[in-house]
Amino acid sequence: MDILKQLRDELGIKLEQVEATVKLIDEGNTIPFIARYRKEVTGSLNDEVLRNLHERLLYLRNLEDKKASVLSSIEEQGKLTEDLKAQILAATTLVVVDDLYRPYRPKRRTRATIAKEKGLEPLANIIVLQMTNQPIEKEAEAFISVEKEVTTVEEAIAGAMDIIAESISDEADYRIHIRKVTSSEGTIISACKDEKAESVYEMYYSFEEKLPKLAGHRVLALNRGENEKILTVKIVAPEDKILLYLRTKTITRDNPYTNDILISTIEDSYKRLIAPAIEREIRSDLTEKAEDGAIKVFGKNLEQLLMQPPIVGQVVLGWDPAFRTGCKLAVVDGTGKVLDTTVIYPTAPQNKVEEAKKKVSELIKKYGITVISIGNGTASRESELIVAELLKEMHSHVQYVIVNEAGASVYSASKLATEEFPNFDVGQRSAASIARRLQDPLAELVKIDPKSIGVGQYQHDMNQKKLSEALTGVVENCVNKVGVDLNTASASLLEYISGISKVIAKNIVSYREENGRFTDRSQLLKVAKLGPKAFEQCAGFMRIQDGKNPLDATSVHPESYEAATSLLKKLNFTLTDIKTGGLENLSKQVKDKKSMANDLGIGEITLTDIIKELEKPGRDPREEMPKPILRTDVLEMKDLTEGMILKGTVRNVIDFGAFVDIGVHQDGLVHISQLTDKKFVKHPLDVVSVGDVVDVKVMSVDVAKKRIQLTMKL
Repeated sequence: MDILKQLRDELGIKLEQVEATVKLIDEGNTIPFIARYRKEVTGSLNDEVLRNLHERLLYLRNLEDKKASVLSSIEEQGKLTEDLKAQILAATTLVVVDDLYRPYRPKRRTRATIAKEKGLEPLANIIVLQMTNQPIEKEAEAFISVEKEVTTVEEAIAGAMDIIAESISDEADYRIHIRKVTSSEGTIISACKDEKAESVYEMYYSFEEKLPKLAGHRVLALNRGENEKILTVKIVAPEDKILLYLRTKTITRDNPYTNDILISTIEDSYKRLIAPAIEREIRSDLTEKAEDGAIKVFGKNLEQLLMQPPIVGQVVLGWDPAFRTGCKLAVVDGTGKVLDTTVIYPTAPQNKVEEAKKKVSELIKKYGITVISIGNGTASRESELIVAELLKEMHSHVQYVIVNEAGASVYSASKLATEEFPNFDVGQRSAASIARRLQDPLAELVKIDPKSIGVGQYQHDMNQKKLSEALTGVVENCVNKVGVDLNTASASLLEYISGISKVIAKNIVSYREENGRFTDRSQLLKVAKLGPKAFEQCAGFMRIQDGKNPLDATSVHPESYEAATSLLKKLNFTLTDIKTGGLENLSKQVKDKKSMANDLGIGEITLTDIIKELEKPGRDPREEMPKPILRTDVLEMKDLTEGMILKGTVRNVIDFGAFVDIGVHQDGLVHISQLTDKKFVKHPLDVVSVGDVVDVKVMSVDVAKKRIQLTMKL
């Protein structure tokens, strides 16, 4: 296989783009670096295409290694034919390679191998050739041997049938055909083990769906129900059609002495050997595709959550709600520094509401708090009511917002949180995290395992390694897209920067603590274990405010400083103009980009990126995202009426719809069919993203079941 051409065809890009990208990857360049600073080389491939290319490159290289290993093994056995070699070399998936290798793979002792040890292979050959002119019972008499433990004709025939059944099962072409037929025409069926049992899987108690129509979220739900011993799940294949195919392939003569035996053997081969294996493979394939789909959705949701705009310069009160242990509060200034922490007990069983209000009121006045960030966990509803009442009583301009606190408790008990807040208990750390994730979602959420951030579906049931790698890639993309302030970024944020490992991230922080703030990007080369290659990969994503060189505050890479400086000089500007914001119309000054790029010795794409950055130095791409809705009053589920139109924030997007926070503590579901009336929606992500602010209409409210049905068809 020509891997480069295969990648070209799969991704629909040019061969030279594939060649250039693979070369860059093999040279040790990271995906964020290639996406941002090697557009000229790759033809401006974005990070999503680059990650897909990298993933497929690893798979195809692994496939080629597997082929080489299989060919070597078969050759050592002296059984490699030119036809088999050609089939293996032409295989495009690991499954097909396994099918072709099956007859030659060293086997554990099976019924067929035991029968061969008893010398029954010649009898099996007689049956398969279908040329005998006497009953098989007569042929079998010659194979009775006390020494080989074959004492009857029936035993001899049964052993020969086992050999034939395994031979049919090992035929790669048969398996490929049966897998294809089962996948396209088979049905998945589920039933409950106890019809009286109540569970979230009730819709699957008597469920049936054609395999090609089976949605990914249903696959994952069926798997979970089966693992929890609530459901039985099986695939029903078009058995008659498959058996007819096998008979057509196996029975080549009309011989009355072998026909019935072969029909029986074919059925045994299919039901005992082929069908269970094919079912396992198809279930595994369905699961893998469903997981890939779920991981993709999780990744998109996570990206939107991480890229939510920061609430800059506000003093925030983080409120971690609870009942028995009290609500933990943390006041955080505009830079994220914790100014004060305390605990109040306005909720059951203490119900010290007035005392709590007095304390919060004092904090608001003392520190000039402008926003209260309330976690959406236990007792959030009760806390929200108290905050809304207090703000009315104070006639204050303070607003509040409900923040998704998923992962806050995981972070607060982590080693990282202990290092960051050694004198705080877990509640204080959690409250600080809830405040900070409103101020700068990206900087705070990178401290938490992406799986715990709560914008996925069935994330605990899938391949954890694959999920972790995919989500880490998403976080990496987001952090590098935004960039980090080299003088304030935590080690947990720095380690997601291109080319920076956990060790180097800690070394950067240590260097900063020992030597004071960075004033020049080139100082990074003095950090332990950060060599020239790592510097090349990371430098453009590190920002230094008020440093020696104004370009250090931009995303212009040091390798392009000379070109950027020359550009400014040609247009009668200086580096100082970057600081004063005097380059807003720089693009209009460059009349002929191609000519200018040639003069500067850089590519046209690189020139465009430099100009864009100099016009808005250090711009934050998150500014383009919708801001969170800040509230001053509160709604309850009982306040909702059918037809009411509200503004809400999309909290999670899943395969069958989107959950929207409308300010009543319980998120409402907009089913995929209710997202828009303008077009057919293939997936909710085509219409909405996490963080979107949307208008919704209430369709129905079930207070008992805590379910709210919403529509965006207004």
